[in-house]
Amino acid sequence: MAIVTDNIADAYNDFYTGNEVEWRMLGAKSKARNIIEVCKGIKPRKILEVGAGDGSILHYLNEWNFGDELYALEIAESGVSIIEKRKLSKVTEVKSFNGYSIPYGDNSFDLVILAHVLEHVEHERILLRELKRVAKYIVIEVPLDYRFAVDRRMKHFLDYGHINMYTPTLIRFLLQSEGLSIKADKTSLTPVETIKFCDFSVLKRRKTFLKVLKIELEYKIKKSLGKLLGKNKTEQFGNAYTVLTEASTQNLQIF
Repeated sequence: MAIVTDNIADAYNDFYTGNEVEWRMLGAKSKARNIIEVCKGIKPRKILEVGAGDGSILHYLNEWNFGDELYALEIAESGVSIIEKRKLSKVTEVKSFNGYSIPYGDNSFDLVILAHVLEHVEHERILLRELKRVAKYIVIEVPLDYRFAVDRRMKHFLDYGHINMYTPTLIRFLLQSEGLSIKADKTSLTPVETIKFCDFSVLKRRKTFLKVLKIELEYKIKKSLGKLLGKNKTEQFGNAYTVLTEASTQNLQIF
Protein backbone atom coordinates (compact mmCIF):
# COMPACT_ATOMS: atom_id res chain seq x y z
CA MET A 1 0.00 0.00 0.00
CA ALA A 2 1.39 3.37 -1.02
CA ILE A 3 1.69 6.06 1.61
CA VAL A 4 2.00 9.82 1.46
CA THR A 5 5.70 10.66 1.28
CA ASP A 6 7.30 12.36 4.29
CA ASN A 7 7.76 15.78 2.66
CA ILE A 8 4.10 15.91 1.63
CA ALA A 9 2.94 14.76 5.05
CA ASP A 10 5.11 17.40 6.72
CA ALA A 11 3.73 20.11 4.43
CA TYR A 12 0.14 19.24 5.35
CA ASN A 13 0.81 18.66 9.02
CA ASP A 14 0.90 22.40 9.79
CA PHE A 15 -1.59 23.32 7.08
CA TYR A 16 -4.43 24.06 9.52
CA THR A 17 -2.47 26.15 12.00
CA GLY A 18 -3.12 29.45 10.18
CA ASN A 19 -5.90 31.98 10.63
CA GLU A 20 -8.00 31.25 7.52
CA VAL A 21 -10.93 29.94 9.56
CA GLU A 22 -13.59 32.21 8.06
CA TRP A 23 -12.35 31.47 4.53
CA ARG A 24 -12.49 27.69 5.07
CA MET A 25 -15.92 27.81 6.70
CA LEU A 26 -17.31 29.86 3.82
CA GLY A 27 -16.00 27.39 1.26
CA ALA A 28 -17.18 24.41 3.30
CA LYS A 29 -20.75 25.66 3.39
CA SER A 30 -21.21 25.32 -0.38
CA LYS A 31 -19.35 21.97 -0.41
CA ALA A 32 -21.64 20.58 2.29
CA ARG A 33 -24.73 21.81 0.40
CA ASN A 34 -23.53 20.09 -2.77
CA ILE A 35 -22.87 16.83 -0.90
CA ILE A 36 -26.31 16.79 0.68
CA GLU A 37 -27.98 17.63 -2.63
CA VAL A 38 -26.44 14.77 -4.64
CA CYS A 39 -27.11 12.37 -1.74
CA LYS A 40 -30.80 13.18 -1.39
CA GLY A 41 -31.73 9.83 -2.98
CA ILE A 42 -30.03 7.84 -0.22
CA LYS A 43 -30.27 7.96 3.56
CA PRO A 44 -26.76 7.28 4.89
CA ARG A 45 -26.54 6.66 8.61
CA LYS A 46 -22.82 6.02 9.12
CA ILE A 47 -20.59 8.43 7.18
CA LEU A 48 -16.81 8.73 6.82
CA GLU A 49 -15.06 11.84 5.51
CA VAL A 50 -11.59 11.06 4.16
CA GLY A 51 -9.27 14.06 4.11
CA ALA A 52 -11.53 15.96 6.48
CA GLY A 53 -9.14 18.89 6.91
CA ASP A 54 -10.13 21.05 9.87
CA GLY A 55 -13.65 19.59 10.01
CA SER A 56 -15.38 22.57 8.41
CA ILE A 57 -17.54 20.37 6.14
CA LEU A 58 -18.33 18.08 9.08
CA HIS A 59 -19.45 21.17 11.00
CA TYR A 60 -22.23 21.84 8.48
CA LEU A 61 -23.18 18.17 8.03
CA ASN A 62 -23.52 17.97 11.82
CA GLU A 63 -25.48 21.23 11.99
CA TRP A 64 -27.81 20.20 9.14
CA ASN A 65 -28.44 16.74 10.64
CA PHE A 66 -26.94 14.71 7.79
CA GLY A 67 -26.46 11.12 8.94
CA ASP A 68 -26.38 9.68 12.46
CA GLU A 69 -22.66 8.95 12.95
CA LEU A 70 -19.83 10.95 11.42
CA TYR A 71 -16.23 9.72 11.24
CA ALA A 72 -13.13 11.56 10.01
CA LEU A 73 -9.69 10.67 8.64
CA GLU A 74 -6.99 13.29 8.05
CA ILE A 75 -3.24 13.12 7.35
CA ALA A 76 -2.49 16.42 9.12
CA GLU A 77 -2.22 16.17 12.89
CA SER A 78 -3.21 19.84 13.12
CA GLY A 79 -6.47 19.01 11.31
CA VAL A 80 -7.21 16.06 13.61
CA SER A 81 -6.67 18.28 16.64
CA ILE A 82 -9.01 21.01 15.37
CA ILE A 83 -11.77 18.52 14.51
CA GLU A 84 -11.58 17.05 18.01
CA LYS A 85 -11.77 20.52 19.55
CA ARG A 86 -14.98 21.27 17.64
CA LYS A 87 -16.79 18.64 19.77
CA LEU A 88 -19.43 18.03 17.09
CA SER A 89 -22.28 15.96 18.50
CA LYS A 90 -22.45 13.46 15.62
CA VAL A 91 -18.68 12.97 15.23
CA THR A 92 -17.96 9.54 16.71
CA GLU A 93 -14.28 9.13 15.86
CA VAL A 94 -11.40 11.13 14.36
CA LYS A 95 -8.19 9.42 13.24
CA SER A 96 -5.00 10.29 11.42
CA PHE A 97 -4.00 8.03 8.50
CA ASN A 98 -1.27 7.63 5.90
CA GLY A 99 -3.26 9.06 3.00
CA TYR A 100 -4.23 5.75 1.42
CA SER A 101 -4.81 2.90 3.86
CA ILE A 102 -8.20 3.31 5.59
CA PRO A 103 -8.14 1.76 9.08
CA TYR A 104 -11.66 0.29 8.93
CA GLY A 105 -13.06 -3.04 7.77
CA ASP A 106 -14.90 -3.81 4.55
CA ASN A 107 -18.34 -2.18 4.19
CA SER A 108 -17.98 -0.30 7.48
CA PHE A 109 -19.86 2.77 6.24
CA ASP A 110 -22.95 3.71 4.28
CA LEU A 111 -21.17 6.63 2.62
CA VAL A 112 -17.64 7.96 2.17
CA ILE A 113 -17.02 11.65 1.40
CA LEU A 114 -13.94 12.83 -0.50
CA ALA A 115 -14.26 16.58 -0.98
CA HIS A 116 -11.49 18.55 -2.70
CA VAL A 117 -8.95 15.83 -1.96
CA LEU A 118 -8.48 13.85 -5.18
CA GLU A 119 -6.71 16.73 -6.93
CA HIS A 120 -3.96 16.40 -4.28
CA VAL A 121 -3.57 12.62 -4.52
CA GLU A 122 -0.57 11.08 -6.25
CA HIS A 123 -2.08 7.57 -6.61
CA GLU A 124 -5.77 8.25 -7.31
CA ARG A 125 -6.84 4.71 -8.14
CA ILE A 126 -5.30 3.21 -5.00
CA LEU A 127 -7.31 5.60 -2.85
CA LEU A 128 -10.52 5.06 -4.84
CA ARG A 129 -10.23 1.29 -4.36
CA GLU A 130 -9.90 1.79 -0.60
CA LEU A 131 -12.97 4.03 -0.56
CA LYS A 132 -14.92 1.44 -2.50
CA ARG A 133 -13.81 -1.25 -0.06
CA VAL A 134 -15.27 0.47 3.01
CA ALA A 135 -18.55 1.86 1.59
CA LYS A 136 -21.15 1.16 -1.07
CA TYR A 137 -21.65 4.85 -1.84
CA ILE A 138 -18.93 7.44 -2.41
CA VAL A 139 -19.48 11.15 -2.94
CA ILE A 140 -16.60 13.06 -4.48
CA GLU A 141 -16.19 16.77 -5.17
CA VAL A 142 -13.30 18.15 -7.21
CA PRO A 143 -12.48 21.67 -8.41
CA LEU A 144 -12.77 22.17 -12.16
CA ASP A 145 -9.32 23.68 -12.61
CA TYR A 146 -8.84 22.72 -16.24
CA ARG A 147 -8.85 25.53 -18.78
CA PHE A 148 -7.03 25.95 -22.08
CA ALA A 149 -3.24 26.32 -21.58
CA VAL A 150 -3.50 25.33 -17.92
CA ASP A 151 0.11 24.12 -18.11
CA ARG A 152 1.23 27.75 -18.25
CA ARG A 153 -0.13 28.22 -14.72
CA MET A 154 1.59 25.27 -13.10
CA LYS A 155 3.10 27.27 -10.25
CA HIS A 156 -0.33 28.68 -9.34
CA PHE A 157 -1.88 25.24 -8.97
CA LEU A 158 1.14 23.54 -7.43
CA ASP A 159 1.20 26.25 -4.75
CA TYR A 160 -2.25 24.93 -3.75
CA GLY A 161 -1.02 21.33 -3.92
CA HIS A 162 -3.18 20.57 -6.97
CA ILE A 163 -1.30 17.91 -8.93
CA ASN A 164 -4.30 16.54 -10.87
CA MET A 165 -6.62 18.37 -13.27
CA TYR A 166 -10.23 17.37 -13.88
CA THR A 167 -13.21 18.12 -16.05
CA PRO A 168 -16.57 16.46 -15.34
CA THR A 169 -16.04 13.99 -18.20
CA LEU A 170 -12.52 13.11 -17.01
CA ILE A 171 -13.59 12.44 -13.43
CA ARG A 172 -16.57 10.36 -14.64
CA PHE A 173 -14.22 8.32 -16.83
CA LEU A 174 -11.86 7.73 -13.90
CA LEU A 175 -14.66 6.68 -11.55
CA GLN A 176 -16.47 4.45 -14.05
CA SER A 177 -13.20 2.77 -15.08
CA GLU A 178 -12.80 1.85 -11.40
CA GLY A 179 -16.16 0.07 -11.34
CA LEU A 180 -18.20 2.92 -9.88
CA SER A 181 -21.55 3.88 -11.39
CA ILE A 182 -22.78 7.48 -11.39
CA LYS A 183 -25.97 7.91 -9.35
CA ALA A 184 -26.24 11.72 -9.18
CA ASP A 185 -24.08 14.70 -10.00
CA LYS A 186 -23.97 18.48 -9.85
CA THR A 187 -21.82 21.16 -11.44
CA SER A 188 -21.62 24.35 -9.41
CA LEU A 189 -20.24 27.86 -9.64
CA THR A 190 -18.31 29.43 -6.78
CA PRO A 191 -20.92 31.43 -4.79
CA VAL A 192 -20.74 35.22 -5.17
CA GLU A 193 -20.14 35.72 -1.44
CA THR A 194 -17.13 33.40 -1.61
CA ILE A 195 -15.61 35.20 -4.60
CA LYS A 196 -16.03 38.57 -2.90
CA PHE A 197 -14.46 37.31 0.31
CA CYS A 198 -11.51 35.86 -1.61
CA ASP A 199 -10.91 39.02 -3.62
CA PHE A 200 -11.39 41.63 -0.92
CA SER A 201 -10.47 39.84 2.32
CA VAL A 202 -7.98 37.11 1.34
CA LEU A 203 -6.24 38.70 -1.65
CA LYS A 204 -6.71 42.23 -0.20
CA ARG A 205 -7.81 43.75 -3.49
CA ARG A 206 -9.41 47.18 -3.27
CA LYS A 207 -13.19 46.88 -3.14
CA THR A 208 -15.00 49.13 -5.61
CA PHE A 209 -18.54 49.30 -6.94
CA LEU A 210 -17.38 48.24 -10.42
CA LYS A 211 -15.46 45.21 -9.13
CA VAL A 212 -18.44 44.05 -7.10
CA LEU A 213 -20.75 44.58 -10.10
CA LYS A 214 -18.39 42.61 -12.36
CA ILE A 215 -18.37 39.63 -9.96
CA GLU A 216 -22.17 39.61 -9.69
CA LEU A 217 -22.75 40.02 -13.45
CA GLU A 218 -20.25 37.30 -14.38
CA TYR A 219 -21.97 34.87 -12.02
CA LYS A 220 -25.44 35.67 -13.38
CA ILE A 221 -24.33 35.42 -17.00
CA LYS A 222 -22.67 32.01 -16.49
CA LYS A 223 -25.70 30.74 -14.58
CA SER A 224 -28.11 31.95 -17.27
CA LEU A 225 -26.07 30.56 -20.17
CA GLY A 226 -25.86 27.21 -18.41
CA LYS A 227 -29.64 27.04 -18.02
CA LEU A 228 -30.18 28.16 -21.60
CA LEU A 229 -27.57 26.01 -23.36
CA GLY A 230 -27.71 22.89 -21.20
CA LYS A 231 -25.42 20.52 -19.29
CA ASN A 232 -22.34 20.81 -21.53
CA LYS A 233 -22.19 24.58 -21.15
CA THR A 234 -22.87 24.35 -17.40
CA GLU A 235 -19.93 21.95 -17.07
CA GLN A 236 -17.73 24.23 -19.17
CA PHE A 237 -18.35 27.21 -16.87
CA GLY A 238 -18.39 25.24 -13.60
CA ASN A 239 -15.95 25.68 -10.72
CA ALA A 240 -16.70 22.42 -8.90
CA TYR A 241 -18.17 19.03 -9.74
CA THR A 242 -19.88 16.85 -7.14
CA VAL A 243 -20.76 13.24 -7.93
CA LEU A 244 -22.39 10.38 -6.01
CA THR A 245 -21.23 6.92 -7.06
CA GLU A 246 -22.22 3.37 -6.20
CA ALA A 247 -19.96 0.33 -6.43
CA SER A 248 -20.95 -1.62 -9.54
CA THR A 249 -21.54 -5.35 -9.44
CA GLN A 250 -19.22 -5.65 -12.44
CA ASN A 251 -15.74 -4.17 -12.06
CA LEU A 252 -13.66 -3.25 -15.09
CA GLN A 253 -10.23 -4.81 -15.36
CA ILE A 254 -7.41 -2.27 -15.71
CA PHE A 255 -4.36 -3.68 -17.51
